[in-house]
Amino acid sequence: MPESSSSGFGTWNGVEAFEFVDGVRLHAIGGDQVLLCRVHYEPGKQVPRHAHEHTEQLMAVVEGSVRMTIGDETRDLVPGDVVCVNRGIEHELYSEEGVTFFEALAPVPLDHVPDRALLNQFAGLHRRRDFQPLGV
Repeated sequence: MPESSSSGFGTWNGVEAFEFVDGVRLHAIGGDQVLLCRVHYEPGKQVPRHAHEHTEQLMAVVEGSVRMTIGDETRDLVPGDVVCVNRGIEHELYSEEGVTFFEALAPVPLDHVPDRALLNQFAGLHRRRDFQPLGV
């Protein structure tokens, strides 16, 4: 969990990442309107085709490479490449050699938040009642 205070400062240093799906781990910090994640895929891992009905997603690749399909268009992304996935658009990712990227999602998608205790560290998120942890 990121260290947090009412000032909004925190750290991911020394904090174990949340395993979102097998081989895909993330750190997250968010507020009322946006969630910022640092995401790492182990080599050969993927996130299957899906869509965020209510959330836009911005991504910036910082290390490694990933093949991403948005709708019916596929591209290989490397450090410096950026992506915008609008709400409701199906997309999928696969990384042969591993990748690290940052993503910002708004409004906050609760499937990216690992547990209720973490929700309490995010300003305003504790008011959301519809969160269910993965695997429950």
